[in-house]
Amino acid sequence: MVTKKAVSSARKSTAKTTSVQAVSSNKPTWLSRSPLVRAPFIGALVAELIGTFLLAGAFIAGQGQPIIVLFAIAGIVLLVGALSGAHLNPAVTIGAWATRKITSLRAVGYVVAQFLGAGLAFAVLNAFVQGAAPVNAEAQTLGQAAAALFQANPLPVGKEWYVFFAELLGALIFGFAVASAFREKTDRLATAFTIGLGIFVALLFAASASAYVGGSSVINPAVALSLGALKWELWPLAVYVLAPVIGGVVGFILHDTLQAQSDGGRN
Repeated sequence: MVTKKAVSSARKSTAKTTSVQAVSSNKPTWLSRSPLVRAPFIGALVAELIGTFLLAGAFIAGQGQPIIVLFAIAGIVLLVGALSGAHLNPAVTIGAWATRKITSLRAVGYVVAQFLGAGLAFAVLNAFVQGAAPVNAEAQTLGQAAAALFQANPLPVGKEWYVFFAELLGALIFGFAVASAFREKTDRLATAFTIGLGIFVALLFAASASAYVGGSSVINPAVALSLGALKWELWPLAVYVLAPVIGGVVGFILHDTLQAQSDGGRN
């Protein structure tokens, strides 16, 4: 009888301990009270800001070389892709919105975050450049130039339409690649390198075409801001904002249309 009572009291004690542990585990911690945890949308916006900051910084540091941008985007997609989808580009965001892949609120938030991230990248890198040691007259005679951030070439006068169509076609290629990558839900590495290779091909085509007339291609309105290409003038806005947006939207629509009509090569 005593043994049964002892076992019963031991079970009750264990149940009470388990109950206390369960209650204590449900208590809010400093992390659970974080605004980013309670509002995942805000976390996605911060991820877009950070991702575009890194992309703009890589674009400036790598002087827009397609191979550098390829690995930069692939790495950034792996870093923040699970948090926000890693659009990193207003043209991509608007293309996704136009094909009903994201809501209007998310699209507006992403575009704002992307421009803020690119502007912050310019401000940070420019601060480092301003802190660089000045080049003396003797070093200048030997060909050493003062430290300066990489910038896009000015739009060639009278040939703006060439750069406009180069940006449009480059964004179309990139939009098509990103739309294809968005369909890959399981393999993050494949998604990252699909997007990275997409920007490589797009920049290789668009930058080469623009260079023939003395211009530059960026295929990203937010990064164009950090490269000094975006100004409140008609042609810069048309070339570096309107053209990429049109190309990105057409790329998304074209991919979705072909996807709906394709048999996947099974026949």
